[in-house]
Amino acid sequence: MFVYLDNSATTRPYDEVISESVKYMETDYGNPSSLHRMGIIAEKAIKEARKRMAFSLGARDDEVYFTSGGTEADNMALFGAVQARKRRGNKIVTSQIEHPAVLESCRKLEELGFRIEYIPVDRNGMINIHALESALDDQTILISVMQVNNEVGSIQPISELIELKRSVGNQLGTEILLHTDAVQSYGKLPMQINGIDLLSVSGHKIHGPKGVGALYIRKGLNIPPYHFGGGQERGLRSGTENVPAIAGLGTAAEVSCRNMESRIESMRSVKTYLTEGIRAEVPDIRFNSLEEGSPAILNVSFLGVRGEVLLHSLEQSEIYVSTGSACSSNKKGQSHVLKAMGLSDKEIEGAIRFSFSEFNTIEEMDYVLVQLKVAVQKYRKLGSFR
Repeated sequence: MFVYLDNSATTRPYDEVISESVKYMETDYGNPSSLHRMGIIAEKAIKEARKRMAFSLGARDDEVYFTSGGTEADNMALFGAVQARKRRGNKIVTSQIEHPAVLESCRKLEELGFRIEYIPVDRNGMINIHALESALDDQTILISVMQVNNEVGSIQPISELIELKRSVGNQLGTEILLHTDAVQSYGKLPMQINGIDLLSVSGHKIHGPKGVGALYIRKGLNIPPYHFGGGQERGLRSGTENVPAIAGLGTAAEVSCRNMESRIESMRSVKTYLTEGIRAEVPDIRFNSLEEGSPAILNVSFLGVRGEVLLHSLEQSEIYVSTGSACSSNKKGQSHVLKAMGLSDKEIEGAIRFSFSEFNTIEEMDYVLVQLKVAVQKYRKLGSFR
């Protein structure tokens, strides 16, 4: 049996997405800036995709900008926001468990003279709201906090952050912008953008193509471009548009939006089933994901076993999982997320992330439980830490 449980790294594209993308490579491959019929067809495809994206977010069409993915959307949001507000202040507030696309951007901004405050999280990966509130001052221009953590699935209280940045901003007589990396929540949780200034999403996390994403920018917020050329994406991101990927993203947005409730229920049911099975069948574990967290993510530490060893053992049984973020899994060092949550070295080394889609089934979880129990017992006996 083949079981894919690495959906937080990437997802299998919907059949409708593949058909839509192929159409704009095989027949309607015109440049959307061309004035002839083929160019107009490609331009209409982008407009339709933008409309679908905007509808899925509850946004206006002109608030959606296409990018090459979530990383570029995060970069564009942070660098654009601070450039737009640098005369008002130089402080950015974020969390210790953000995606590398945000954390590395923040480190670069520190080199450029901006002050960054990294807010701690608790043992469940939830941000300390009181610490965040204390960090806000009259020099704060941006808060950047992800909605769903990509490693443990903790859902941050974005509605509280919206209220906080409004109330504190009013008290201090300044405007504080709020950016959220919604790469792991978009298409998997209901979206509410009212009060959010910038929001990043990625196509390949919602059964769309790789190499495409989008940035929502609230109407009235003008950020400067850092891509220059032909003025595509209303001057914010120049370069010939990736029409096949953009059309595929629009289709993925529409599909995931129209059946979201059933998709959420499907993911939550397999997550709950696997959680209960692991709890019953495998001793000496630590669940690093909250039950009420993202329905798509379950992070578990198997004490006495290296996560990487367990990953490759499961791979031999055609079960695909991960040890953390795919964007940083090729780097040496511990998970910064689990470390910030206060886990011990052994708990971090034994961590595995199972991430689900609506295509996963209870039957698959039964197979995973059998193979997982065998693998854990085997490597505990061998002593994989030796």
